[in-house]
Amino acid sequence: MDEDTLVQLQQIARKLRKAIYSIKKPEFMLFDIDSTLLDTYGNQEGEGFNYHYQAHGYHPLLCYDGLTGDILKAELRDGTMYCSKGADTFMKSLLDEIIEDFPDMPPFLRDDSGFASPGLYEVLEDKNCKYAIRLKENVKLRELAEDEDQALYRATKFNQLDYAVEYGEFLYQAGSWSHPRRVVFKIEKPYGQMIHLYTFIVTTLEMEPYQVIQFYCGRGKMENFIKEGKSGFDFAAVSSSSKLVNANRLLIHVLAYNLFNWFR
Repeated sequence: MDEDTLVQLQQIARKLRKAIYSIKKPEFMLFDIDSTLLDTYGNQEGEGFNYHYQAHGYHPLLCYDGLTGDILKAELRDGTMYCSKGADTFMKSLLDEIIEDFPDMPPFLRDDSGFASPGLYEVLEDKNCKYAIRLKENVKLRELAEDEDQALYRATKFNQLDYAVEYGEFLYQAGSWSHPRRVVFKIEKPYGQMIHLYTFIVTTLEMEPYQVIQFYCGRGKMENFIKEGKSGFDFAAVSSSSKLVNANRLLIHVLAYNLFNWFR
């Protein structure tokens, strides 16, 4: 297992996907990116303590097709790596591959706030990939949503028990962004509570705010996909002292997962 076999395993996955899609091709490609922790034990190259998971291991980047559950790409990374680190390069190569193989298949992407980075936005916009990516809540975003927040207070003034929600949108430019982008939001008052919860999503989708929110929330299936890969296909079989060998092993287990998923 070396760099050559790593490339070969990626080529195998690509060729098999083309064969499968020649039988039944999705209407569009829906990229769902996430990361997870693969536990390590002992002195393994690249393993490290991950503060998000509060445990030692590898921190691979995974991209699934949100429609079919296929794994489109997997990359083993050091355990200390932040979730969005290198996500722009990761997605650029995958988008180039998909656009070349399926030029008539429109690409879409949705991600949580861990992947909210200007580099990723720019890659997606350059490749004409529509996206909905959650933003971490901050004071400035709440200020821009103040009108709808007050509207929700007024709507629930005499009924603090039932669920209520307001939607809206605005243009926003963070300090690290090259230009303003559309942000849609949802403010909700949960049933039986007197607090307001906020969801902010930066997007290039041309849909109503509530539709963008619904589109984003569909990525909840990711956790089930990852759980199936780890518990059913042993993604965590990364026990070699060599990171390169472990990267090959991960792709072999990903291939097994995809073969099963394609037949299913």
